[in-house]
Amino acid sequence: MLLHFRHFRHPWRSDVPEAVTDGETAQIALQEMADALGAALAGYSLDCRELPAPSKPHAGEYLVPVNALVAAKLALRSAMQEQGVSNVRQAEQLGLSESAVRRLVNPDHLSRLDRVVAALSVLGRRLVIEDQVAA
Repeated sequence: MLLHFRHFRHPWRSDVPEAVTDGETAQIALQEMADALGAALAGYSLDCRELPAPSKPHAGEYLVPVNALVAAKLALRSAMQEQGVSNVRQAEQLGLSESAVRRLVNPDHLSRLDRVVAALSVLGRRLVIEDQVAA
């Protein structure tokens, strides 16, 4: 997701306008934006809205990553929605209860990443995690 700072206290542009934050330094603002993005994108997912792809950053702009577990859960919910797979059907495929699947797609619930990866795999998806130098 993209965030452009004109001044560190005032984010200027974001691919997710619902994600708003500020910070005394770039590092603090970017860290807070990662949390705000996760929360805003969770709202998109719960509302069955398409998750936006990040724009290509221009000079002075930053790509802001979302927490890996939240990103995985958002990917799982999106894949289920795209394929028309209900929580009940996903639970049957995984040998879990429907409530366990609800927890797997809930960004506010602390799940084990390997379980989210297994649920993605059942849907023919895989999770790719990339390591980058911090801005």
